[in-house]
Amino acid sequence: MAAVGQARCRPVGGHLAMMADVDEVEVVVAHNERATLRVGDVFLKVDADQTRTDVEVEAMALAPIPTPEVLWRKPPVLALAALPGTALGRLGEPSPASPAAWVAAGAAVRMLHEAPLPPWPGRSLDELASRLDGECEWLVTTGVLAPDLVTRNRQVAEAALRPWTPVFMHGDLQITHVFVDGDEITGVLDWSEAAQGDALYDLAVLTLGHEEHLGDVVAGYGTDVDLDVIHGWWSWRSLVAARWLVEHGFDPSMPGCEFDVLRSRM
Repeated sequence: MAAVGQARCRPVGGHLAMMADVDEVEVVVAHNERATLRVGDVFLKVDADQTRTDVEVEAMALAPIPTPEVLWRKPPVLALAALPGTALGRLGEPSPASPAAWVAAGAAVRMLHEAPLPPWPGRSLDELASRLDGECEWLVTTGVLAPDLVTRNRQVAEAALRPWTPVFMHGDLQITHVFVDGDEITGVLDWSEAAQGDALYDLAVLTLGHEEHLGDVVAGYGTDVDLDVIHGWWSWRSLVAARWLVEHGFDPSMPGCEFDVLRSRM
């Protein structure tokens, strides 16, 4: 994310006072559940569900990898310092990051997964399967996707729905949440979905739409992974995300995005 001005800040009464002019406020993301704004070198996250913010703050405190500094919190706002560097990439666009940066991302994920588990559980296998069933039914009944495309990817997703040994999982490890400076990881954002979960889900989300970098990530991760499970999570994630994306003004049919990921499994 590009900087949009500079600000000097000092704590005042537990809050943050902006001590310099700011050229503009950048809307990073906004929908009816939450919004993130960038004001100079500060990110302001506004979330209607403070449970998510509770998880984010605690997960960042527990994570053994770089995370943004928490500047202050006054519900429903959480203020975080901007991370140095740039995002690893964006879905639907070629990644500008080097192969070595992707290897470093894999190594950072492995470090996270080897850390002690967070004290709260993640979603159960039954919950994940039920969600998949419901979203597939919606995609077919609304005509958003062809039935054969949904059916095929539902079959591919079955490989992911198996027992696993839980790890400290980020839970939403999109490439826009991983920041790099050259070949080094400078930090990981957006921890509100962190929980105990499947290690391969994080690897799948990180490489969703960027299959060409899967080998680099696995090399950095440093252990063999079951590619069928990775492919299964790609299908699961793309199927269950479609309705939310459509209903919140995002377009999963853009080139290289979720619908293309689903078509690549045919």
